Amino acid sequence: MAIEKIAIALTIGHPTIPDRIYLDHAATTPLRPEARAAMDDGFARWANPSSPHAEGRKVRAALEDARERVKAALGWDGEVIFTSGASEGAVLALGQAAAGARLVSAVEHDAIMQSAPTAERLAVRPDGALDLDILAEAVQRERPLVAVQHINSETGNQQDLPTIAAIVHEAGGLLLADCAQSAGKLKLPPCDMAIISAHKFGGPVGVGALLVRDYALLEPSGGQERGYRRGTENVPGVLGMAAALEACSEPYFDPAVLAALDQLASKVHSKGGVWLADNLSQATPYVSALSMPGMGASAQVMRFDMSGIAVSQGSACSSGTMKVSRVLEAMQLETAVAANTIRVSIGWPTTARELERFAETWAALA
Repeated sequence: MAIEKIAIALTIGHPTIPDRIYLDHAATTPLRPEARAAMDDGFARWANPSSPHAEGRKVRAALEDARERVKAALGWDGEVIFTSGASEGAVLALGQAAAGARLVSAVEHDAIMQSAPTAERLAVRPDGALDLDILAEAVQRERPLVAVQHINSETGNQQDLPTIAAIVHEAGGLLLADCAQSAGKLKLPPCDMAIISAHKFGGPVGVGALLVRDYALLEPSGGQERGYRRGTENVPGVLGMAAALEACSEPYFDPAVLAALDQLASKVHSKGGVWLADNLSQATPYVSALSMPGMGASAQVMRFDMSGIAVSQGSACSSGTMKVSRVLEAMQLETAVAANTIRVSIGWPTTARELERFAETWAALA
């Protein structure tokens, strides 16, 4: 009965059910038209870029041009190894880095954790920031590799990577920055290697890159991409990724959208909810975690879906589980609050009206 009342309330004044609203852009964001056009061009270039004949050389030229475009769009002066996405980038970096002990923060994405299952986990503070005192002690070993997510995919917290990089480099270590959630939206942080994923900023699914300051940081494994990964390069995907990066503009989000987020935060506060950004060390606007009193996260996700709104319960790679988020546990968030926390993430097509409708729905449910 309660669900029916909410549904009726939401459709007052609408002759038909409203269009669905997508607020799960941290999982994946729609393909930009510029990327689609570039991919169409890439599909016409069907030859293998490693083939020595004229057709292969033509595709190789397009691939290398895209490599330079990706560097320019990101402001990266090192090397670029194209991958199938962030997960492969993590495997390459953590598995083949010419370094010693692997150290990862306790709030890293599952792709990082699974790529280095025996890595030492570094604690974070309740505000989500890496504990720098623990980091400074942990890096006192022979050339460690430290992996830290630039923007957390569940809370939106931004790590202080300039300070982290200084600590790691002073100890002679290497820093791997997981930039899957920040590439195209924020400037790349100082690091030795960085992971990017095209479908997070409007490029196609199934392509990404590992950025490295120097190829010498990795042990080659043979195959394509200068011998650092196996498999024929996804040329249409690479061209789409380059075009999507070039389409990213500053500011990435319309000020009206950011203002609507502030209004949403106020509505959450007015209903006794928790807006996690209030307690983060450095919140970013495009990934927000919010907790609704009295309703579990899984129930909320289903209720919003029934109301035509797509949100998530943490990272897409683990949101199908009934467990409380590992990230929120590492931040020592109160269990009752963590169990009721969902993630709302915006992307390049998000409008202020969509956020306003979500706020109305959230208030009705609360």
